[in-house]
Amino acid sequence: MSLAILDGGTFYHHAAIHGPRYRALFDKIIYAPELAADALAGVTFLIVPDRINPNILRAKREVLIDFVKAGRTLVVLGENRADTWLPGVTWAARPTNFWWWLDKDARPPNRLLAPDHDFFRAVPFENTIWHFHGVLTPPAGARALIDVPADPEGRDSGGALLYEDRVTLPGRLLVATLDPFYHHGSHFMPAATKLLDGFLPWARQQAAA
Repeated sequence: MSLAILDGGTFYHHAAIHGPRYRALFDKIIYAPELAADALAGVTFLIVPDRINPNILRAKREVLIDFVKAGRTLVVLGENRADTWLPGVTWAARPTNFWWWLDKDARPPNRLLAPDHDFFRAVPFENTIWHFHGVLTPPAGARALIDVPADPEGRDSGGALLYEDRVTLPGRLLVATLDPFYHHGSHFMPAATKLLDGFLPWARQQAAA
C-alpha cells in the first residue's frame, strides 16, 4: 500500500514534489505522460496535483478511472479540467480575486461544511483559503466539504471547492479547485504550503490504512 503522485514536469511540480520538504512522503513519483496501469501496482492513494496539462490527463483517462474502479483513492486538485476526463465532475469558472487579502475588511466566502471530516484534523480550514478559480457541482450522493455561495454577479448558483465522492465509482474521489502545488512551488501564498504540510502526511496515512 503506497502513496503516489503524478509529476507534470513544470518548475512548480518539481519544486514541490522533488524538494526536500515533501520528497520523503511519496512512495512513487510518476511522470504524467508516462502513466500506465502497471505503474500503479501497489498504489492505494494517487494525487493528481494542480495544473497538469489537461491533454495528458485526457489521454490517461482510462488508467485513472480504472484506478478508482479498483476501490482506491484518487485526489484531483484544481486547474486540471477534470470536468473533461473524470466522471461526475461539473465545473463553472469564476473571475479570480487574487488580492482580496490586501483589504483588511475582506471576508472570503468559503464555508466549511464538514468539520467532522478527518481531512480537517490534518488541514485547518483557514489553510484552505487563498483564492479560487471556479466552483464544482458535486454529483448526487457526493459530499461537499467546502463550498461558496452563489456568485453575486449571477454566473453560478454556488458550489463546492472541495468534495468527496464515494458513489460515482467504486473507490473514493476527492476533487478540489485548490492549487497548492503551483503556489508552493512558485513561493507565492503561504496558506498553500501550510495546506500541503497537513495534507501530504494525511495522504500518506490514508494510503497505509
